[in-house]
Amino acid sequence: MRERITSRRIAAGRRCTTSRIHPTDEKTMPDDDQHAMAQQAPPYVPPQPLTLRINGTDHQLLVEPRVSLLDALRDRIGLTGTKKGCDRGQCGACTVLVDGQRINSCLTLAVMHDGREITTVEGLAQGDKPHPVQQAFMDHDAFQCGYCTPGQVCSTVALLRELAEGQASAVTRGERLVQLSEEEIRERMSGNLCRCGAYQNIVAAIRTAASVAGQ
Repeated sequence: MRERITSRRIAAGRRCTTSRIHPTDEKTMPDDDQHAMAQQAPPYVPPQPLTLRINGTDHQLLVEPRVSLLDALRDRIGLTGTKKGCDRGQCGACTVLVDGQRINSCLTLAVMHDGREITTVEGLAQGDKPHPVQQAFMDHDAFQCGYCTPGQVCSTVALLRELAEGQASAVTRGERLVQLSEEEIRERMSGNLCRCGAYQNIVAAIRTAASVAGQ
């Protein structure tokens, strides 16, 4: 019976020794099987039917389960107001509201929101009348390039709801919010970045929007 002799290094830079290995101890895969495994495609998952209720309108879609909500909004439905910034949940440009809660639409899958109420920046205005938050951003010139603005506006709408409910943040002193300070605004909007640095105007706009809302 044929035996193979293999070398095994005991320690780097030191002498080598040999050991005998019986053929039945070796578990090797035939070349054909290795090639077939390397060429194996990932399992196919067919597109899934779903209904996304966006800004009060139902949209019937057939999408692959891997499609993000952001891509479904922009590429499948054509609502390009929601922006794709970093595409990894760090800039907040893709913020939308789902059942009133703000989320990063790039970090969630469209199939997870079948039948839920989704609001994008296009759904905030009432006809030609802008939402109070949109009006406050315009009044305070709270944007420069404007790319982050849809996410900032949607996030502010959710912030006002959180204030109305008395929800505490990481900097709230106490279990419930009693005063909207600049520190509170900056903490609650920390997930939305503005590369132009218009933060001072954004804070002013949020103060005005909160005042209009009676908060």
